[in-house]
Amino acid sequence: MIAVVQRVLKASVTVEATEKANAYKEAIKAGLCVFLGVEDGDSEIQAKWIAKKLAHLRIFSDKNDKMNCSVQDIAGEVLLISQFTLAGDCTKGNRPSFVHVAQPEIAEPLVEQVGMLLLKEHAIKVKTGIFGAMMKIDLTNDGPVTLIVQRD
Repeated sequence: MIAVVQRVLKASVTVEATEKANAYKEAIKAGLCVFLGVEDGDSEIQAKWIAKKLAHLRIFSDKNDKMNCSVQDIAGEVLLISQFTLAGDCTKGNRPSFVHVAQPEIAEPLVEQVGMLLLKEHAIKVKTGIFGAMMKIDLTNDGPVTLIVQRD
């Protein structure tokens, strides 16, 4: 599991209406915008680890302007966006290979689990995109602060 984590002042996700689905929009104020890619072999173990890491990652400023506070500490929110392309392999050729990306029937429940863990175990408000949809993400990065979170 790999996450690109951005500290944001605000973020939103929009999905345009299609023949199969209505338009969709969610937004957060200050917090984290998390793009999450699920790889082959990922399981509940990785979901629990990454949810805990996201909840406790100290990347918000304290009263002394030091990165010492977590999203929990600032009562921030998380916008969680599934992004399979994060697991793309660009080492050979010019077209990414997605052979290591988890299949949707594995990936979708794990992304949902990360969101539920953030909410239930860490009391963080979570908004999400729509798994597998073409999404438009609008965000104001704060800092900028952007990190890649991954556990081997």
